[in-house]
Parts: sequence; C-alpha cells; structure tokens
Amino acid sequence: MSFAALHRPRLGLWHSAAIPIVVVTAIAFAAGTLAQAQDTPPVRSTNTSDERSIAKQMTGTLSAVPACDVRITDEFWAPKQRINAESTLNANIKQCSDTGRIDNFNRASGKLQGKYEGYFFNDSDVYKMMEGAALAMMTSDDAAFRARVDAKLDELIATIAAAQQPDGYLNAYYTLQEPTKRWSNLKDMHELYCAGHLFEAAVAHHQATGKTTLLDIATKYADLLDKTFGEGKTRNVCGHPEIELALVKLWKETGNERYLRLSKFFIDERGVANGRELFGEYAQDHKPLREQTAVVGHAVRAMYLYSGATDIAMATSDRTLVGPLQSLWADLVFKNMYVTGGIGSSGGNEGFTIPYDLPNDQAYAETCATIGLVLWNHRMNLLFADARFVDVMERGLYNGVISGVSLKGDAFFYVNPLASRGKHHRQPWFGCACCPPNVLRLVGQLGGMIYATGSDSANNAALLVNLYVGSTASVKIADIPVKVTQETRYPWEGDVEFRVDPEKPVTFELRLRLPGWSRGESINVNGQPAQYRVQRGYAVIKREWKAGDKVMFQMPLQVERIQANPEVKMDRGRLALQRGPIVYCLEGADNGPNIRSMAVTRASPIEAEFQKDLLGGVTVLKGTAEVRDDSAWIGELYRSADSALAVPFTAIPYYAWDNREPGPMIVWIPEHRGFAERMPDPEITATASFCPGHATPMALYDGEEPENSLGRGQTHFVWWPHNGTKEWVQYDFKTPRKVSGIEVFWFSDKDHGGGCALPASWKLLWNAGTEWREVTSPSAYGIEKDKYNRTTFMPVRTTGLRIEVQLQDGISGGILEWRLME
Repeated sequence: MSFAALHRPRLGLWHSAAIPIVVVTAIAFAAGTLAQAQDTPPVRSTNTSDERSIAKQMTGTLSAVPACDVRITDEFWAPKQRINAESTLNANIKQCSDTGRIDNFNRASGKLQGKYEGYFFNDSDVYKMMEGAALAMMTSDDAAFRARVDAKLDELIATIAAAQQPDGYLNAYYTLQEPTKRWSNLKDMHELYCAGHLFEAAVAHHQATGKTTLLDIATKYADLLDKTFGEGKTRNVCGHPEIELALVKLWKETGNERYLRLSKFFIDERGVANGRELFGEYAQDHKPLREQTAVVGHAVRAMYLYSGATDIAMATSDRTLVGPLQSLWADLVFKNMYVTGGIGSSGGNEGFTIPYDLPNDQAYAETCATIGLVLWNHRMNLLFADARFVDVMERGLYNGVISGVSLKGDAFFYVNPLASRGKHHRQPWFGCACCPPNVLRLVGQLGGMIYATGSDSANNAALLVNLYVGSTASVKIADIPVKVTQETRYPWEGDVEFRVDPEKPVTFELRLRLPGWSRGESINVNGQPAQYRVQRGYAVIKREWKAGDKVMFQMPLQVERIQANPEVKMDRGRLALQRGPIVYCLEGADNGPNIRSMAVTRASPIEAEFQKDLLGGVTVLKGTAEVRDDSAWIGELYRSADSALAVPFTAIPYYAWDNREPGPMIVWIPEHRGFAERMPDPEITATASFCPGHATPMALYDGEEPENSLGRGQTHFVWWPHNGTKEWVQYDFKTPRKVSGIEVFWFSDKDHGGGCALPASWKLLWNAGTEWREVTSPSAYGIEKDKYNRTTFMPVRTTGLRIEVQLQDGISGGILEWRLME
C-alpha cells in the first residue's frame, strides 16, 4: 500500500509502521488567498531584488482560515482560551518582568544600568509573550480587555524600539555583553532564533491591531539580516531553527520577497559546509535537509526546521523537499512519538535517541517539542490535504500540549513524563522558560487550525473541517462569503452539528475529517443521509449549499486499549487507554499510592462517565483492576490463575494530571498483574543524601529487574547533578530485621552521553542505635557494570542500612536496584 493510499489509519497511527513512503505527485487542492486579520491591507514593502521571483504557491496546497476569522464557543476550548488570555498571559507578563527579561531591553537602550540577566536567549520569551498577547487580542470580543493588552503591548514595543541599534540589530545580550561579537557563535547563541520570534510577534501584532510599530522594528532587523546572510555574503545558519518559518510569515505579511528568499537560503544552506564547520545532528546540521530521512538531535529544533521547510516547499513549489519531509514525518510518527504526542525521549539532548526508545518515567517530551509537532503537522496538512497529519496534530493538542499548563493557567510542565512516582510537578516559571510563553501563543492561535480552504485544478472549491471545536467561522468560498457554525461537546461526545450560511447559494465540497480512531460514523444533511466519498481521510460532500443548511456528523466514542509496537520494550505487556483523541492515565488521587501494582486486563469492562465537577469537567473511565499482591504467595509456588485481588479504578485524561494533591501517575498500564510492580515493602522507607525532582529513592526497591547498567526505560535513583561528592542512600526498617548481605545494581549512562558513572568506592553501614557502623567482614564492595554486586558480612539485626559512596571526580552516579539478603 502506498503512503497516499493509506487514508484512514486505525487507532490514529499505530498499525502503519511498515507502510512504504513514496513522493505524492498529485495533490487535491490549490491554494486560496492569504487572509488578513484586520480590515487594513497588509503592509507591502518594495522588493528591491533584481532576481527572478521564487514565490510560486505549490499547486494543491490549502490555506488555513486564520484565527481572526474564527471564534471558539465550545465548553472545552473556549474556557481554556479565556484562562490563557487572563491567567496564563498575566503569569507570563509578570515573570518576564520579575526575572529581568524586559529590563534587559531597558539596559540595552541605556535607560537602566547593569548587566544582562539570565540566559542569552531570554529576548525570545518576551517576544513569544507578546505574540501570545496579540493573539489573545485578536480572538477576543471584550473591548476593555483588548484596550488593556493593546496599551501593554505599546509600552513593550517602545521599550524594544529603544534597544534597537541604528542599523537594525536587536539583541539585548550582545548589545550589553559582547557588542563587537555579533554573529560570532551562531551555533550556540540563538541570535537568529530570537530574531525569528520577534518577527512572529510583529506579524501577530499587526494582524491584531493594524499597527506597524512592531512590524517596523522587525522589517528593519530583517533587512539587516538580508544584507548580512546569503549567497555571496555570510554563509551560515542558526544552531536553533526558527528564523526560517518566521521569515516566511514576514514575507506573507509584507510582500517583501527578500524575506522569502532569505528563508529559502537558510533551508538550503543547512548541512552544507560552505567554508564552515557543521553543527552536527543535534542541530540537524549534519547533512543537507534533502538528504535527511531520520529525525535526530534536539526535538524542538527539528520541528521548527521542518515547519520552515514545509513553508518553503509550499511557497516556492520546491518539490525536492517533499520526499524528505515525508520520510522524516514517517520516522517520527512510526518510531519516535509517544502515545500522548510527546516527542524527544531523552533529557541528555532534549531530543531523539534511537527508534522505539520511548521510556515512560524518564520521558523528556518537552512541551515546546509537542507544540512544534502541532505546528509542523498543521503545515503538512496544508501541503498534502491529508487528514493523517491532523490526526497527529490533534493527538498532540489534546494530550502533550495542554498537559504543559495547569488548569488554572499559571503553572507549567517543561517535561511531560508518562509515569511519575509523585515528585514531578508544574512550576510557575523556569530559568529556561521557553515553554510557558509557547503554550500561551499556541492556545491563542488554535482557531487558525480548525478550518482550511482550497480548490482543485478544475476550480472545485472546498472547505475542510480539521478539528471538531465548537466555533463560528467567516470564510470566502468561490468568492462568496460563508458563515459556518459548529456546535459540539467534543472531545467528550462525538456528535457535531454544522450550520452553513452562504450569502447566496454556492457549490463547494465540505470535507469532514474522519479521525483515525473513529469507526461507524454517520452523516446527515438536512435530516437525510448524506452522499459522500472518502478521500485522504475526509468525508467529501459536494453540493450546492444554501443558507440554513445543516449537517449532522456523528462519531461513536469508544474506549480503546492501545498497544505499542513490540519494539518499544518499555511498553511490552502494557496497554494505554484512549477515548476519542484523549489519552488517559491512572493517578494516585483516584486510585491510591500503589497504581503501579495494578493491571487492567483486555477483557475487563470499562465505562465512560462525565463528571462536570471534576478537573473542570471531564469524562473519566471506570473499571476493575487486578492487583499484584506478593503477600498472598507466601508459602506458595503455584496457585489458581483465577485468584486475584480486584479493586475499582478510575482513569482521568492525561492532560489533567497533577492538578490535585501530589501522587503517582502512569499512562501505560500492565495488562496482567504479572507485569505489574510488586507493592513496596511497607516495612521499608528509603531516603538519600540528595535526590533530584525526577528521581525517587523508592526506585531502589521497586522490583524492576535491570537488564544492564544503562537501565533505559527503568526507574532508577541518581544523585545527579552532584558530581565527585560523597553521598548515601538509606533503608530504614519499621521493626528490626536480620540482614547478612546485600546486592547493588549500579546505574551508569556515561558511555551513552549521560552524567552518571560507577562510583569510585563505597561501603555499607548499619544503624547501631547511637551511631552508624560499617558492617563486619564484608566479602567485597564490587563496582561492576551490568550485574548485581553482592557483599556478605557478619549478620546484623538493625533498624537501618546505609550505602555510602564516593562519586568519581567530575561525574555523578546512581543505583537501579538494592536488594537485601536476610
């Protein structure tokens, strides 16, 4: 089966890994007209280039109906947008002010004295906050709110304008700290990345207000970049992509093709060693993009780069990018994406490792990376008019993106694990704070992802419905204004009703996305069964539409048990629960502290129940789970397979976890109690000299048997980032017990780029009542990888044991498992 023929992958994506990827050479739609967000026309700059125009929209692509022409009205997203525009925006403004990010511009302009504060890329957080503010204005009908935000943006724009240099350069860090070293370290210092976020903010501000104050700053800086970079000029790229997609937005807003040409230069130049050293896989700069077939490196950088390349393919009809983009997408989605839409499994490089490496407790899955996934898949849908890309976009939106912000909108996840032992919590802000303003701007632009328009080579017009979000939209189809109203309680219910109101009768295709998880849909038009064909994952209804026409689209929502590809060893013997686009999890707040000891079998009935007063109103899943109870096996080696301790369970949407009291969480649930963790020994309490937020001493005795010292995908304890120090872990017993030996399985990821190695030395102490004493006659203090290191000693009866270690110089260490011998 070809890539183009697979129009409805079941369960979203999970059964498609063997599908070959071919270049799609015929696409169903042609582009529509770029819509503007206000009545004023776009600013048009003079294109001073003498070169032939490269702007040629690729035949078959779509145009998104912009967020300014859509109002979200439903019970799910409308409250989230209100919270985003109020709580999340206020939190971002306050933090950008309190942490010196805004005052960095005042220092750069000379208004304040002092040095630059924070990371060298902190300018970008201010720009993203401003873009989010502009989008909130754009989608709000509250005049007072718009006026307040408008005034705040005017104040910020004046601050930024004062920091801009006479030639257009704008970067607070370099202006303050290293004014003579512009462009000297593009690999690491994010100059063009910051510029890109300025350009995106400027476009959003112009669309929201019609003002050119920020746009003038952006175009002045972009003109400097155009004079500096390109063929016959400086040939280099930014280590963190972003400038590429931003320049395309700036071109669309201004009409200045030099910006489009510069974006294409940066895409073409990546991975090409024109008199420079390549930045490597981490920055997707190891080979030309057209030769790349597998996702590598930093996940956010990859998504922004691919988004920019997709923009260039559409805007310039560059079909040489199409095949590589398809291959990269397939490698990402079929081998490197979490069921939540999270991507980038490793914290070491904030990105990708090897195919199918998708650990749960150690999942990095940065919020910004899933936002990038959404942005890229939205563009891929516009390029290919194929619903598969919206399936991925939707998976990210409803799970891995909105998990990144609390229900109150004022606390954030940077990292989104798929399992937690109760120590991972949202924070008000971060030193590296890319995620909070990124959530702000994405939720603000959601309306621009719901609908798209286009027409085919025979000039058959079409309106595509990509997301089922209660909303009203104003669009032009075949030059006829059409109002579309969508009413639904999605994602909790699968019924969607549309009202189509053209100013006068008009013939076009209404294309309703058939989600990959959906089965048994029904479509009625004006109360009668609709005649439709299925094309690339859409139900296509072609007719003459008149004012008042109604379409009822029904998608039965069923609880699905999702299994991972067997190559994902971390999820073998486990299932995830999904209903519609929502992925579920078990949380301690509903199920108690021992959720890892629970198993939900394939045959166990599961019911869905909407609870309006829980977590802002959610549908929960309820059923019965089996529990692994090792105490029941005392004195037995075999017993009846039917005997199991059963308890009720409640699963909540993954995005809503960690909004109540702290506790554990898991997404991938054992399907048999034999795969579940044994219950923690209630007689043991584990503590440590130091434990980072993502680790827990409970990992020392969770019963997970290590395959090797890397322990990929396994819960482990580490002292990182403490390096070269003396540290300890300790077991305390509720009642004294006799111990004659222990076994320790050391953790080490040094050979894989991590920060932990085997310790330099260690010893074992026991609690002698008033002091800690080393055990007598220890047989050995082994420090070997990939095995249990056993030591036996003269038996002691004690209330506690302590392993004391000396870490190697310059590196940390950790333990996978610590077993007792009695």
